[in-house]
Amino acid sequence: MKFGTVGTSWITESFIEAAKESGKMELTAVYSRSIENARKISGKYDASQVYDDLEGMAANEEIDAVYLASPNSHHYEHAKLFLRHKKHVICEKPIFSNTAELEDAYQVAEENGVFLFEAMRNIHSPNAKLLKEQVDKAGKLRSAVFQYIQYSSRYDRFLEGERPNIFSTDFSGGTLVDLGVYPISLAVYVFGEPEKVSYHPVMLESGVDGSGTLVMEYDGFICTILCSKIAHSFTPSEIHGEQVSLVLDHVAPINKISLVDRKTKKSEKLGEPLNENDMIYEIETFAKIIEENDLEAYHELTDYSRAVLRITETARKQNNIVFGTEK
Repeated sequence: MKFGTVGTSWITESFIEAAKESGKMELTAVYSRSIENARKISGKYDASQVYDDLEGMAANEEIDAVYLASPNSHHYEHAKLFLRHKKHVICEKPIFSNTAELEDAYQVAEENGVFLFEAMRNIHSPNAKLLKEQVDKAGKLRSAVFQYIQYSSRYDRFLEGERPNIFSTDFSGGTLVDLGVYPISLAVYVFGEPEKVSYHPVMLESGVDGSGTLVMEYDGFICTILCSKIAHSFTPSEIHGEQVSLVLDHVAPINKISLVDRKTKKSEKLGEPLNENDMIYEIETFAKIIEENDLEAYHELTDYSRAVLRITETARKQNNIVFGTEK
């Protein structure tokens, strides 16, 4: 399957490398607003074509799929362009700014007989699947704490007076939609969609959340999501049952899972070694769905994306965090 990329950041290069390793996708075209940047990436990874014109790239009939890693606020318009040209679209998380955009884009994908995927890499890893299989050993669930707290170097630029995309409402930024989506997606994958959510952010002067605590209410237990781009944490994430607690070294990806018995305090270590570039798992999943036209697996993924976006949109509305695309 031949694919093109939109965006030239490190995440794009990681995707290209994982795609090559998977053997499922071949890089054909690279787009950047700067043709020189496009040439640098194409030269590094042997892509045959470069573009600084999205319309021209979309019209290329050789391209089967496109990986989008443009700024968050551009995902919707870019995705629809390629979907209308009958290209499968793999859109980097967060997929879109709100659920209205998502539903419209899904409709466009369906009308053109192609798939629209969100590149939420952590739920495709083998250890996420293992966690989902093992969670019943906890007994009755009572609480969970999932965290992704990682200081961003771009925050230093923010403090110096710049406005990086991720700290700007104009580019649909903020911590919840950038880092928070990882623990949220894992919670939805393992527990399902919560009955109720409430978000308590630490706001920055640019109108986005620098950090925050999201409370996800389920029947009988609470999952607390901690996320931040203005601090750093060294603590694990946990699921607490009446019989066993499950300790995760990280949420994206999970490398190690420990099952700790409440009574004996004995710990059982689980988790298989992961590929160094864990984007390979989502690529293998998407390629398989396309190859087999597996609508059941596809709709399962679209349901996850819908649920996560509903949660972040609700949380933003509770705190009057309004993106530029919504004004």
